[in-house]
Formats: sequence, C-alpha cells, structure tokens
Amino acid sequence: MEHHGSETYYVIGEGLLGESVGGREPTLGRTAEALVAPFRFSRMGPSGFQRQLGDANRLKIAQAMTAGGSAGSQIPAGFTYLGQFADHDLTFDKTSVTLGTNISPADLLQARSPSLDLDSLYGAGPTDPESAKFYRADGLHLKVGQTLAAEGIAAKLGFDLPRGAGTTVAAKRKAIIPDPRNDENLAVAQTHLAMIRFHNRVLDTLPASVPAAARFDTARELVTKHYQWMLRTDFLPRICAPGIVNDVFNNGRKAFEVGATPTDVPTMPIEFSVAAYRLGHSMIRRQYNWNKIFDGGSGTLDFLFTFSATSGDLGGLERLPSNWIADFRRLYDFAEAGRPDLAVPAAKSNRAMRIDTTLVNPLKNLPAGSFGGPPVPMDDPKANLAFRNLTRAKMVNLATGQQMATFLASRGVAITKLTNAQIRDGSNGAKLDGLTQPQRAALLKDTPLWFYALREAEFNAGRLKGVGARIVAETFHRAIEGSTASIVRDHAWRPTLGPNNTTFRMVDLLLFAFEGKKSLLAPLG
Repeated sequence: MEHHGSETYYVIGEGLLGESVGGREPTLGRTAEALVAPFRFSRMGPSGFQRQLGDANRLKIAQAMTAGGSAGSQIPAGFTYLGQFADHDLTFDKTSVTLGTNISPADLLQARSPSLDLDSLYGAGPTDPESAKFYRADGLHLKVGQTLAAEGIAAKLGFDLPRGAGTTVAAKRKAIIPDPRNDENLAVAQTHLAMIRFHNRVLDTLPASVPAAARFDTARELVTKHYQWMLRTDFLPRICAPGIVNDVFNNGRKAFEVGATPTDVPTMPIEFSVAAYRLGHSMIRRQYNWNKIFDGGSGTLDFLFTFSATSGDLGGLERLPSNWIADFRRLYDFAEAGRPDLAVPAAKSNRAMRIDTTLVNPLKNLPAGSFGGPPVPMDDPKANLAFRNLTRAKMVNLATGQQMATFLASRGVAITKLTNAQIRDGSNGAKLDGLTQPQRAALLKDTPLWFYALREAEFNAGRLKGVGARIVAETFHRAIEGSTASIVRDHAWRPTLGPNNTTFRMVDLLLFAFEGKKSLLAPLG
C-alpha cells in the first residue's frame, strides 16, 4: 500500500472486491500471506450495488470538481498534511516491515488492522529485525536525516528524513521509514520528521527513574497517547462539527462496530477510507509560502511533490536540499499557544482551502509516482484525483450519500438529509452545469458519498457535518479504542506535555519536539 493508487479492498464477508492500479505486493511468505487477507475493510452501512454512476457522469463531476475556484478557510494548512499522516497511520499494514514467515494468524490480523498507535512511525518496534533500520544503534531513538547544503545554507542534521544507502542515487534517496507514503510530498515528509523528533525528545526527557529496559515502551506510550489526544481535541474539531465529535467520544458509537469488545481487532469502514476521509483532498493549496526562500506562493504543490522521493526525485539530489526545510510557523498558528514571537504576518501564513466539493486544479494531473501507475497524457482521467476517488467508490459498490443518511438515521443518529437543491447547487462549490439533465437526475438520486459529504461541509462553514462527520468521528473513535495504547480505554489519562492537563494541540507537540526554539521550527529564519 505504498501508493494510494495501489490499494487493495478486501471487505470482510465479501472478499476482494477489486484493486486499483498495481495492487499490493506480497510482503510475507506465501503460506503466511494465505492465512489472512491483506488489509481488513468492512462496510459500516449498506452496499451501493446498482447505485453507481456511469463513467461519463463521474468524469464530468470530476472535471467540475477540479476546475479551480476553491475558497480559503481559517484552518492552518499544516492540518491538511497532519490529516494525511493520520490516514497513513490508520491504513498502515505492519506486515510490510515484518518479513518473517513464522507469524500467527492473530498477529497478522492485528498487523493489518486500523489503529492510531503510530505503527507508521515505529514499524514493528526496535526488536523486530526488519524494523531495526529505523532506529539508532541504541535501539531507542528513531533515526533522522541530514539535508544537503544549498544556496549558501549549510547541511543540517535532523531536518530531513533518514535516507537509504546504496549504489544508485535512487536507493540513496529512499526514505528509511516504515511507510514510504510519508515521503509522498514534502509537507507530509516534514510532518513525519516532526513526529520522529517528538519521540526522541520525549525519550530524552523521561525521568532517570524509568528503568533502561522500559524507556522505549514508556516513551512510545506517552507519544501515542499525546498524539491521540491531539487528534481528538485539536484536529477532529477543526474538520468536523465539534458537537458530533463530542457526542461520539462522550456517548459512544451508534453505527460502527457498536458493542465491540474494546480490545478486539478493529476493521476499516470503506465509507471512511474511500469517501468521508478524503475530505483532505479539498484542503490542499495550489501553492504555499513555504519558507523564507520559497515565499510569496513560490512553494508550489508541484514542488512539494518534486522534493519528495515517492512522487518526485528530490530535485535530482540524494537528500533534501537545505533551502526546502519547512518553516512550521507558516503551517501552524503558534499564537494559539501564547507564543506571538513564533507567529508570522497573515500574508506569510498558509491556510488550508475550505472543505468543499472543489479541488485545486493541479490535482487534475497527479504525478505518476503518487498513484502508482505509469505516466499518462495531460488531462487523462487516470491522473485526476477526483475521478480516481469516484471510481474507487464504484469499484467497491460504496453506499451513496442518501443510503448512508437513511442508515445512520435508522441507528438513532440525528441526520438532516441534503435536499436535491442543496446537492445540485451547493454553496460556492463545484458547478454542475456541464452535466446533462439525465446525468444530473442520476446524481441527485444516487449521490456519490464523497461528493455528498463535501456538499454537507459547504453548508457548515467548511466543516464536515451529518453523514460525513459521523463516519469520520466514529472511525477515529474505534481506531483509538482498538489501539495498543488508547485514551478511549484509559479514561483517566491526561496529557502532561502541554500547558495543562486538558490541553495538547499540534502546536504544543511541535513546541515540545522542537524545544520551543524558533531556530529549530524555522531554521532558515
């Protein structure tokens, strides 16, 4: 599952419904692979069999969604890529780094199940032979990489991902991290690096009273629970209606794996993976004020792909050049943490695009590396992110927005369905004028779930509500509940690394990871 385009959809009780370009490469011996399917998806709601739109209709909708004209939001742009990091954590298949053949079916189930316990950061842990390469020689700290000197800026240790050693430039460029998808663009790569720094700093600040044999596990649990707290209290309320998030976390789930034994192995609902959580695609900016050098919007999305090693080639280099180190002050608002000294002028700050049915038009032509397929001509639908999302939904017979609204209402969730006029016209979202009358009628009858959830957000100031918010909140709740370390199961746990015992935001994580220093959060000034 290195590329989004290489996902396999094995749905519990239904088998392999289909797979997109490339499929998933086996990582275990044949006998072990045969014991358990690759990654365990499930349906939260009903099947959308015979409710899928035709190719021509989906293509017109995708073209409308990627025509440009996106609106801005007040969400700091870093949350776009924090969301991507969390997605990769949720869908990480730990067997991709655990290559042994003597693995029990129970271990395989756990390794191929959604959780928010940072397996994408830690792999299978420092004692696993195949994961040892992610760690320093002490088996405690995670490795960091060093940038290359560029434009008079010296090489800087700790500001790039650790990268491979080999005889070819391509081998030297490959990031030594459990999930190669976290080197899919520079923003998610720098987010992963911040998480590495966070772990290492937590480890270094543990009391001397923690025994040597327990230091790694103690640090990992602290890191994981603070990360979960931040997602639940800071990230989710920014992208979903806060009332829905609070209802799910305070009163429990009503639709997904209701009544499951908390420690049972969770599954991943395809309604989340294929539709609702793809909200992040609408948050992506066309260009960023990336740092002091790439300012004024010159940190384009194309450059963020180029200066990675999964979608790009690091500009032809072996490591990230120093002039591309992130300025985290431009991606998050540190004034929220009472640090106006780390705030930048509004003109320098990057805000995510509004969550709605529009995507910036560079997403009409993805780089081949980001979707795992061979290069295609300009404006080929295969490279259109919106078309790919809509096609995945058809591939797995995903429930429509109307079906999910009816299903959730049947489970006691208070849902106000979108009207036909709201679906058709939206609120400053994608314009559907290019659809024929029959195509528009088909869309209003059976609205793709992804499009429906984004339309809902248009009528909620750019936050998911209704169907979309409920799917996202319940999936996060179950994934945290089923994680090895869990703030859902440990009701008494409170954060200790933020300003007080109820607050731990992404800015607090970054302040701790980078020692509260401007010289580390924005090393280029």
